[in-house]
Amino acid sequence: MSISHKIALLFLSALILSVPVLAESMYTVNVSEDKFLGEFLVNQSGFSLYYFSDDGSAMGDSTCYDDCAAKWPPFYVETVAVPDSLMSTDFARITRTDGLKQTTFRGWPIYLYSNDKDPGDTYGNGREDNRWHVVSPLDLPQLI
Repeated sequence: MSISHKIALLFLSALILSVPVLAESMYTVNVSEDKFLGEFLVNQSGFSLYYFSDDGSAMGDSTCYDDCAAKWPPFYVETVAVPDSLMSTDFARITRTDGLKQTTFRGWPIYLYSNDKDPGDTYGNGREDNRWHVVSPLDLPQLI
């Protein structure tokens, strides 16, 4: 086999191996799974998405501002792209009272957690008197 054929074969192999990585990054929201938590939503980088149970009384508005929002940054993407296992119609956006936009899932504003340092971390689940939870695509009821 000539050197040019070997280089072409090596390039083709690298391209084929990179396809799953490229396919994953095209979603702005995806589903991950943990043996204890089950399935939960993650952002395009694999970081866990959370909902705040106190938002339930606000009927779709966020109740997390100031220090809370610094610790639990509101998640927002302009266009939601999801795998076939999710429905894009479950996602919407709100404008918060601080003027920021925030993505919602089934009416619940969704957040990141500042202490999650690596993709797949779920350190925010159950925090603050069990008021913060990873977003389950199966169990989270429609808020509004």
